[in-house]
Amino acid sequence: MSEDSVITDEMRAAIGVESEPGVWPIELGAIKKFANAIGDSSVLYTDEVAARQSPAGGIIAPPTFLRLLSPGAHKATYKMPYREVLDGGSEYEYFAPIRVGDTITSTVTLVDVFEKPGRLGLMLFRLNETRYVNQFGQLVATQRSTSINYPDQE
Repeated sequence: MSEDSVITDEMRAAIGVESEPGVWPIELGAIKKFANAIGDSSVLYTDEVAARQSPAGGIIAPPTFLRLLSPGAHKATYKMPYREVLDGGSEYEYFAPIRVGDTITSTVTLVDVFEKPGRLGLMLFRLNETRYVNQFGQLVATQRSTSINYPDQE
């Protein structure tokens, strides 16, 4: 890294530190409202009778429902060098459905920080992994996301 690096010792120390948990009871009404909001009329999300007859065995949450289940506060904090931020994308991996009556615990961990030069100047990339675990301790999904911070453009 160059002398001009914006990666601080505090950022490096935050790598691998898991956040406080966010704990979320999964309710039928929330699943139905979410499915309606995203325009997904699948019976798996809205019709108990039809969903019970499906391989899912009952109503489940749509995959993107995870976006509602935010983790708790970060335990390791650091000052951000830039205010501007872009969503660099997310990648999900699913292991089990989220069902009505589940309680999902979500935590996030900073897994890496690095820099790259760009048109706008030196950009800071932060890679996070969010884990979603049900009340049985079963990992139901992971989300790997990238945030890109860059200098203010005046």
